[in-house]
Amino acid sequence: MTTALVLIDLMPRIIALPVAPHSGQQVLERCGRLATAFRANDHPVVLVRVERPNVSEQPPGSDFADGLVQPDDIVVVKRTIGSFHNTDLHDQLQSRGVNTLVLAGLVTTMGVESTARAASDYGYELEFVADAMSGFAAEEHHFTIEKIFPRFGKVQNTDAYDH
Repeated sequence: MTTALVLIDLMPRIIALPVAPHSGQQVLERCGRLATAFRANDHPVVLVRVERPNVSEQPPGSDFADGLVQPDDIVVVKRTIGSFHNTDLHDQLQSRGVNTLVLAGLVTTMGVESTARAASDYGYELEFVADAMSGFAAEEHHFTIEKIFPRFGKVQNTDAYDH
């Protein structure tokens, strides 16, 4: 079985939001390091971004951050908070034999947490990279990584994957 990295909503318009305790730029940099490490070890990298439904044009900054997506990455476009609902994410992961997901991105209590809960329902083992995600407030981020995420899986920092 395989472990995949799932990076959520690393889009300029979301990276620019006032998040804490880590800035959007810090989260992007750490997620980039994670992606490099996963690719070097031939583990799948999944990049998820959101599109607003029922609009003729997406807001500026709705694509992935420059240089993030690489040719062999799995790209998923969601239209809800979580990454599984009405997407092919589960099928993409299953076709690659993935049983463990390492989650990071923006925002801790929104896209990351919603994706984690659905992934748990699908039976995936979960890991969370606490310093490669951030919340709308530092307090909600800390509460989630200290109280909620440990109920679903292992919580670590970027350094645990840089090898």
